[in-house]
Amino acid sequence: MRFPKRVRELDALFIRIYEDNVSGKMTDERFAMMSENYEAEQNGLKATILELNQKIEVQEQKIDNLEQFIRKAKKNADAEELTPYNVREMIQAIYIGKPDKSSGKRRQEVHIEYDLIGYIPLDELMKEVRA
Repeated sequence: MRFPKRVRELDALFIRIYEDNVSGKMTDERFAMMSENYEAEQNGLKATILELNQKIEVQEQKIDNLEQFIRKAKKNADAEELTPYNVREMIQAIYIGKPDKSSGKRRQEVHIEYDLIGYIPLDELMKEVRA
């Protein structure tokens, strides 16, 4: 990532313009303008770095959760029956919608929140079954 390098460069530039200002090579007005610009850029970069690091942490946590879920799924893959233990280990919540008879047939939405990974749309799960 290029941001940390630029932050260090801005530190060096700020020191250089400070020294130029102290030695009289640069006016106070020019120093104030340049230091303000450098500080604004540096603060923006630091905010971006913080935001990106937070996004990385979120993604790493998602990967860890997915790996844990896959381990649980593999452990339960050979189960011959669905037991309360299997359900508690793999599923966080099940939501059942109200019945809909508008198509002439009774239909109900079932929404399953899996432990560690959340909701996976049924069409995504069915892709694997059809493949």
